Amino acid sequence: MRSIAKFIYKSIGWKLIGEIPPELKKVVIVAAPHTSWHDFYMALLVRRVMGIQINFVGKKELFRWPFGWYFRMVGGASLDRTPGQNKVQAIAELFKERDVFRLTLAPEGTRKKVATWKTGFYYIALEANVPIICIAMDFKNKEHRIAPPFYPTGEIAEDLPKIQSFFKGVIGKIPHYS
Repeated sequence: MRSIAKFIYKSIGWKLIGEIPPELKKVVIVAAPHTSWHDFYMALLVRRVMGIQINFVGKKELFRWPFGWYFRMVGGASLDRTPGQNKVQAIAELFKERDVFRLTLAPEGTRKKVATWKTGFYYIALEANVPIICIAMDFKNKEHRIAPPFYPTGEIAEDLPKIQSFFKGVIGKIPHYS
């Protein structure tokens, strides 16, 4: 399947620049910009090209019949999103429960253009004591660019601009949402 994925990926003109170190079993992956539903299947494709397990979280309702089996099969983990729960702590627990958990999150929290990112990804990485890896989904240049691991210091005011600078000039599938 990996060779088929590579063939398709290259046939549609995409390039993968960088890698997620395969020995890095637990990491928070920040994928941006998230502007379209197309990001999901492209993420599944590039994940197959890389040949490593990459996970995501979704509301628990997605994991019910008839599609729950599929979302679990492709690396999904259900999350109870009822109010009053510490979601950062709940997601950090997933890292403790699993031997391999490479969690991908879209920092915008939506596919629309936002002025500021949600910072949950940062606090999840701190709580789980794992690095952050940035993946730029650049539809304009047909590139997935992967940054080296970044270890959050706990000083978000200093760390966040460093993380966001990796995505400068990256254009998503729907450019005006980038």
